[in-house]
Amino acid sequence: MAFRVGHHNLPMPELPEVEVTRASLADRLQGAQVRGVQLGKPLRWPLGVAPESLQGRLAGPLLRRGKYLWLPLAGPVPAADPAPGGGLLLHLGMSGSLHLSDAPGPAGPHDHFDLHTSRGTLRLTDPRRFGAVVWSAALQADPAAKLLAHLGAEPFDPAFTPLHLHAALQGRRTPIKAALLAGDIVVGAGNIYVSEALHRAGIDPRTRCGSLSRPRCERLLAALRLTLARAIDLGGSTLRDFKDAHGMAGAFQDEALVYGREGQTCVRCGGTIRRIVQGQRSTYFCAGCQRR
Repeated sequence: MAFRVGHHNLPMPELPEVEVTRASLADRLQGAQVRGVQLGKPLRWPLGVAPESLQGRLAGPLLRRGKYLWLPLAGPVPAADPAPGGGLLLHLGMSGSLHLSDAPGPAGPHDHFDLHTSRGTLRLTDPRRFGAVVWSAALQADPAAKLLAHLGAEPFDPAFTPLHLHAALQGRRTPIKAALLAGDIVVGAGNIYVSEALHRAGIDPRTRCGSLSRPRCERLLAALRLTLARAIDLGGSTLRDFKDAHGMAGAFQDEALVYGREGQTCVRCGGTIRRIVQGQRSTYFCAGCQRR
C-alpha cells in the first residue's frame, strides 16, 4: 500500500486495504524462516527486541485485528528458546505499505523495516513514519495487548449483533458517522466505507447516535458488512495510489454511490449528493434518501 501524503484529509489504509494486504502476503509468508532484519529510521514505536534475536524464527499465519497485522514468529528450537512464541505487530499508519519481494533492491529513504526471509524480503515503506513494527511475546501480552485493548468489535464477528451496536450507541450524542470512525465500537471502517454504508442504510450521517432505533441499527450493521465485504472483493480503494502487496490497485471507489460525488445525482432517489465537513473530514450523503 502507498498513499501520498501532505494533507490531513488524505485516505489511510483501513480495514479492507489491510485485509487485502494480509491476504496477498499470508500464503507466501507462512513457514518462511527469518534470515535477518534491517532497520531504517525510527518508526512510531521501537521494535522492542534485538533484531538478531529474530534470526532463525519461523513465520506462522498472518492475522489481522482491526488495522493491525500480527505475524507469529516461532523459535526454531522451542525447547531451547526462552521465548518460543511471540511475533511482530505491524501497523501501516497513515502512509505505510508492505511488499514481499525476492529482489527488493537497496532500501530507499522511506523504507524503514526489512524482514529478510527464506521466501523473500518483507519491506515496510512509510513516508510519514506513523507506522510501526513491534515485537510482543504474545498477542495477549504487552505491548500487543495494550495496543489492541481499545479496539471495538470486528465488523464480521457473528457475536457483534445489531443489539450490541444499538446498546453501544445509547447515551452518545455524537453524530453516527463520527462514532463509527472512532473505532471503539467497531473497527476499521474508514471515511469512504462509513459514507457508503450510511447511504446504503438510509441514515443521515449527522444523526445522533442515541436516536437510532434497533431496526435502523440492524440495517446499518448489514450495510456496513456489505460495504466492507464488497471493498475487500474489489481489492480496497485506490483514492490516491493504493496497491496490494502484488502491486494491484483497488477498485471500490469506482462503485461509490456518494463518496466523491458532490453535486451529482443520487442513483437511489434522484436527489443531489451533498458534501459537508465533520471532524475535519469530508462527508458525502444524499439528504433525499438519508434521514435523521
